[in-house]
Amino acid sequence: MSELHRLEITLPPDHAGEDGDMLRAVLALCVSHGWEEESLPTGELRCIVHFVLPEPCVDLSRRLPDLLPGVHLNASCVRETNWVEAWKEYFTPVTAGAFLVLAPWMREELAATALLPVVIEPKTAFGTGHHATTALCLEALSLLYGRKLVQAGMRFLDLGTGSGILGIACAKLGLTGDGLDIETASIANAEENRAINGIDAHNFALHLGSVELASGPYHLIMANILAQPLMDMAAPIAALPGPFLQDGKTRAKPLLVLSGLLDIQAGAVEQAYLDQGFSRLETLCRDEWRALLFTG
Repeated sequence: MSELHRLEITLPPDHAGEDGDMLRAVLALCVSHGWEEESLPTGELRCIVHFVLPEPCVDLSRRLPDLLPGVHLNASCVRETNWVEAWKEYFTPVTAGAFLVLAPWMREELAATALLPVVIEPKTAFGTGHHATTALCLEALSLLYGRKLVQAGMRFLDLGTGSGILGIACAKLGLTGDGLDIETASIANAEENRAINGIDAHNFALHLGSVELASGPYHLIMANILAQPLMDMAAPIAALPGPFLQDGKTRAKPLLVLSGLLDIQAGAVEQAYLDQGFSRLETLCRDEWRALLFTG
């Protein structure tokens, strides 16, 4: 059985606040597959990352001391396990707004729920609903649907679709649209999850690429990615066609749900979209994470 490269990152109690936010931001940029995080009883913040190859582990070990002077690092090797089977031991259903996110083997929970089920094959730690930013997006979608700002028959765009969880949730509400991602593995995972949920490709079309492939018109755009890419895409997103208003001439901007943001990043992202003519509708919070909702 092969080995994985393990990096244990610990911040002392007096560095676990702001430095903890910085550490999470760095990991979000450098680690595509997620990490373990724990607040220890003694006040330390500990994050554990596993790598298949040694190079990214060594690279991260070199970067962190310059960014976080108080950090303590411990690198080691561990025997690789069957992660899909390991998921089954602790993967729990996630309730987020009108949705219940489940794994395929949770047949009893699926049969019993009165919520809209979204079944996700857990291939990575991100995009299963367990991360706060994904749950915030599902809560935002539920809020917009409850206010009748989002309705069946509308068109959506899911930027950075990942596992496809947000696009599948939109389709479950009767919307149709597109999912885009720059990672081939994400598109494959999203296609698998789309099939598991019985969603037709015509209702949720998946494409490899980013905002440049979007065409619209869209009533709703959802993007659960990172702060800098969201700011970089503000102008291209604002240029996408939204729904036509009742006069048949005036084009409204789509609704936006933007997440993947730490509290300290939300202000800059918000300003980027205000500068493009969007109006802030609401901010949803969970721990240090934020989701921003905008109207045209």
